[in-house]
Amino acid sequence: MRNSKVQKLAMAAVIAAVYAVLTVTLPIPQFGTIQCRLAEALTVLPFFFPGATPGLVVGCFIANLFSPYPLDILCGTLATLLACLLTQRMPNRWLAPLPPVLCNAVIVGAEVAWFETGFTSAFPAAYAFNAFTVGLGELIACYVLGSILISVLPQVTPLRALIPQKRLARL
Repeated sequence: MRNSKVQKLAMAAVIAAVYAVLTVTLPIPQFGTIQCRLAEALTVLPFFFPGATPGLVVGCFIANLFSPYPLDILCGTLATLLACLLTQRMPNRWLAPLPPVLCNAVIVGAEVAWFETGFTSAFPAAYAFNAFTVGLGELIACYVLGSILISVLPQVTPLRALIPQKRLARL
């Protein structure tokens, strides 16, 4: 007999650890104006597993503790939470990576612009630039790597059994 609560907690813990380790250890820009956080590819997981959301949020929170932007702990984590909740509701695999791209571009782009300029007359231009660059990094992580994840997960026999049938039907 499976213990669903223990299984969900274990999955959330593993996802949180993977997200945080990928973000903190990979030698590519993970914070700032130009960033490509490869761990964000994991934000497509709620498309299949809504229980992945807590793990992603905790992993993002832990990773953002290392950010040079103190507000990233709140804003970046909020962007990930919102993205995960929206990803759960996406009707098909092609739209599943879109919420993380948009949420991070809008929220993290504004946060980075605010740290660069404050709310001065330079904010709109900085925001446009940061939203674009953060969104581009998210686009790479979510639509390239995340789409591969969405394609491969249902093919892995042990994981396929964990994916609800109604979610498999959305492929």
